[in-house]
Amino acid sequence: MSTLMIELPIEGLPSPAEMPENFPDEARFLLALKLFELGRISSGKAGKLCGMGRVEFLLAASRAGVPVVVLSQEDMADEFAR
Repeated sequence: MSTLMIELPIEGLPSPAEMPENFPDEARFLLALKLFELGRISSGKAGKLCGMGRVEFLLAASRAGVPVVVLSQEDMADEFAR
């Protein structure tokens, strides 16, 4: 597996006392969430990026307040007409 290393200034991160133990996992999830929200990656790729399955990622995204389905007004009308 290829990996990408991102350098971040330590001053921009929470202090060690405030940093949760799972910070790397949280950072991967937040990156995946934002890329998914912007439409840059699919939910499947987002899940892989943060070590989740697609459905698990979609549930977590929804809990985080990110819409997981975006329908136009026409699409919504079609769905509710059924």
